[in-house]
Amino acid sequence: MNPTETKETTDTTAPTEAAEATDTTAEPTSDGHDGEATDQSASAEGDPDDAEETPRTSSGLGSAAAGIVAAGLGVVALSGSWVGRVAAERQTLIGQIKTSQGGTPAQQISAVYGDAWHTTALTNGIFALLALIVGAAVLALPQKAGWVRAFAVAGVVLGALGMIVSAGMYFDLFLTLPSTGS
Repeated sequence: MNPTETKETTDTTAPTEAAEATDTTAEPTSDGHDGEATDQSASAEGDPDDAEETPRTSSGLGSAAAGIVAAGLGVVALSGSWVGRVAAERQTLIGQIKTSQGGTPAQQISAVYGDAWHTTALTNGIFALLALIVGAAVLALPQKAGWVRAFAVAGVVLGALGMIVSAGMYFDLFLTLPSTGS
């Protein structure tokens, strides 16, 4: 043997045992392809029966808007609204009409000022309750951004404060109606 000659140690013409095992298990189909290759290509093409639907993720726009609305309603509950002012003015007018025929000074004060005060408190309480409901609903929803959660918490807190203030106004806990000296 010549040192420059090399001896090949592998025979490329003889199939290996693993290749023979693979060839014997795959049977050709009518179109001439192996059964395994056809199954793989069908799943790769995206057979509608086998494909899993990917769930849609919400953009969170609705919960973001609701969080801002809850905070806004809470602010309105504490500061008052145009609706509350109009309702109070209407109640004042009704009180003036009722007491124009006569009545004691206590009845006049109650009808003209007290009823308007209670109407304002009731209207602000409705806004506070709405702030609580909307804020709690936003907090109950899954998958929201941190700032949306902050607005919803602000709406709940402002709504709760609005409910306390409105209840105090309605039941005359903070300020009582003026009384006559008689």
